Amino acid sequence: MKEEAYFDEAKLLEEMKQDSSAAFNQLYSKYAPVLYQRLLRLLKNPESVEEILQDVFLKLWNKRKEIIPDKGFKAFIYRMVDNMAIDLFRKIGRDKALQLELWAASISFCVSTEEHLFNKEKTRMVQEAIQSLSPKRREILIQCKFEDKSYKEVAEMMGISVSTVSNQLVSAMKDIKAYIVRNYREDYIINLVFITVLAF
Repeated sequence: MKEEAYFDEAKLLEEMKQDSSAAFNQLYSKYAPVLYQRLLRLLKNPESVEEILQDVFLKLWNKRKEIIPDKGFKAFIYRMVDNMAIDLFRKIGRDKALQLELWAASISFCVSTEEHLFNKEKTRMVQEAIQSLSPKRREILIQCKFEDKSYKEVAEMMGISVSTVSNQLVSAMKDIKAYIVRNYREDYIINLVFITVLAF
């Protein structure tokens, strides 16, 4: 079964090299959902994920003549996605709002992901940072980021305004980042962010 699937894919790749849009569409249908989920776990922003996927598959089509069907297509397209993620990190480095979004996504991913992706010390790092928040900010963070409630739902539940929820969530992200930077080595922080991009 695996061998048959492999040759089917190789055939599609060869056809795509010969400008077959039908073959391209089949490859898109196979890989786009997996790549979408891979990026969504980090970004938690469907619009950004869709933009990256469009760029990835546009580049794939433009580079179709360079593809060697029996040289690991999966690794090839995943490397393209990872490079796009690295480009996003560079942009984040110049954008404070995006930095906060990244920290929020990293924190959510670290808490909810399977334990084998993180050693116990890194998991404890994030848990300690969350526990250091004031009760109000911690509750807002949990409800918005882990329970997937909307700002409006959290505001009604806690008897506060939507703008207060938004402001408190931004402050929580800043507090968590400050706590981790203050208490842990830089390589831990880099590792935490990097693994959210590359983890399957």
